[in-house]
Amino acid sequence: MPVYVELALLENFCMDFTLMYCAKAVVKNPAHIFRIAVGSVLGACIAVIIPLIDLGKIFAVAIKILSGLIICAVSGKFSNIKAYIKLSAVFFAFTALLGGALIAVFSLAGLNYQAGGGYVISSVPIGIPLFCALLLVAFARRIAARLKKVDKSEVACAVYKDEKKVLLAGFFDSGNKVYHLGQPVCVIPLTAAQKIIDESCIETTVKIHTVAESKKLKVFTADKLEIRKGEKVRILKSVKIAVTPYADKAILHPDYLEE
Repeated sequence: MPVYVELALLENFCMDFTLMYCAKAVVKNPAHIFRIAVGSVLGACIAVIIPLIDLGKIFAVAIKILSGLIICAVSGKFSNIKAYIKLSAVFFAFTALLGGALIAVFSLAGLNYQAGGGYVISSVPIGIPLFCALLLVAFARRIAARLKKVDKSEVACAVYKDEKKVLLAGFFDSGNKVYHLGQPVCVIPLTAAQKIIDESCIETTVKIHTVAESKKLKVFTADKLEIRKGEKVRILKSVKIAVTPYADKAILHPDYLEE
């Protein structure tokens, strides 16, 4: 089966990008899309070079696994080894599921393909339409997020930490897209945070982006967050809270509005 290098590079880039983007979305890894593109370029180069070298099936599969681990390391953004393992596991799971599904489709449809060494080479560039579909889904999600109705009405909040409590007003903000280790992050004013925590409670920092600039905010884990609206009270435990001197109300993550 003739294989054109340019098409093979494009095909593998699209496939790796699609799989990594989906894995990132599932584990909510905070990596920028540029990282995924760089990792996918690296993966595409390896995928094209390895089949040209006669390494034997065992070594070829070992290098395929190693290349997947490298792609994950380059594409993701990690605060600890657990986050890296989580992204890698989901990426490999999606790769295996998609590979099995493609072989089944090729067999049922009578399409020509070759499998071996951890790679599948087919006469149909499946990765390219998958990549285009991914771009369409990402675009549709962005439009839906802009059109999504979010409750902007004010709510009463209580943040608990080590038997201390602070009361403040807050609201759900659809613009709050901050996550830490896959967990939504709410934001409270510095003046409120100082009533319940000290510097020893700070666990890490997260970067938030505004129209004007980017800021790094300190993050701690609240024992409990109570959100009250009228007679309805919602209680959330072990909530990630970022601290900012630029707000006078709690900025609640929209993910908690959907629960």
